[in-house]
Amino acid sequence: MNNKNLSSHKKSEPESNVLYIVGTPIGNLNDLSTRALNILKNVSLIACEDTRQTKKIMAKFEFTNNLISFNKHNSLKKIPRIINDLNSGKSIALVSDAGMPSICDPGEDLVKDVKKNGIKIICIPGPCAAITALVSSGLPSSKFTFEGFLPKKKLERARILLEISKNEKSTIIYESPHRLINLLSELKKFCGGQREIEVSRELTKIFEEHIGGGIDDVIKKLENREILGEITIVIKGRKNSNNLNDNDFSKIKEELIELVEAGLSLSSAAKYLAKKKNISKNQIYNLY
Repeated sequence: MNNKNLSSHKKSEPESNVLYIVGTPIGNLNDLSTRALNILKNVSLIACEDTRQTKKIMAKFEFTNNLISFNKHNSLKKIPRIINDLNSGKSIALVSDAGMPSICDPGEDLVKDVKKNGIKIICIPGPCAAITALVSSGLPSSKFTFEGFLPKKKLERARILLEISKNEKSTIIYESPHRLINLLSELKKFCGGQREIEVSRELTKIFEEHIGGGIDDVIKKLENREILGEITIVIKGRKNSNNLNDNDFSKIKEELIELVEAGLSLSSAAKYLAKKKNISKNQIYNLY
């Protein structure tokens, strides 16, 4: 074995003046990497989304360290302190409650400001719910779009749902269990009940579950049961029906408007054009 290979097996101690972005388990604590564990044990400070969650890792692996909370409620106050600590020579690990920091959490703002200050950043990669759900879904995974949690404002939410309905790539979104059925109903409205999806919950835990099929089928499986655990949804991309381009859809929209102005209901006009053009009725609706 040459020196290069030998060096990869040496224990790597944290460097001074470095922010470590550390991926932590999304459920099963045994998924914590040896490298991540070494960093968490030996940095000067761990900035945690919730210190109670990080303490579970510390208890499991029997170590202690200095912790501060760093979350959406206090990030604006904590960022200057973290940068000062880094400039003073400390090494700091940033962790979220589960998975990779900076994905749907204020770690994104911290990383941006740390970079602006010329401070070194090293990522210790780890589990990610989005990728875990995607590769487990059986849906196309070479190209995908990640939306995280959808916005709550109606107009912005509708805009993204419309984008999802038109996207030819798989889309990954997060949702809380008590809002899942409502979101699935929205997806049905925009994408149609036959669009294939996969709902994953409790990833890497004992009760991990994957519920797949058309949106209508998934709603039937879930609507009368209690839903627990963090939810990740993968939505199959829209088929490029008949290779229609923007110009084709523009012409279809003109036909739709003409039919409605001629007296047909929107539903009847959309149904007629969907059959004529061999595309979904919901795509016709979205054009209007």
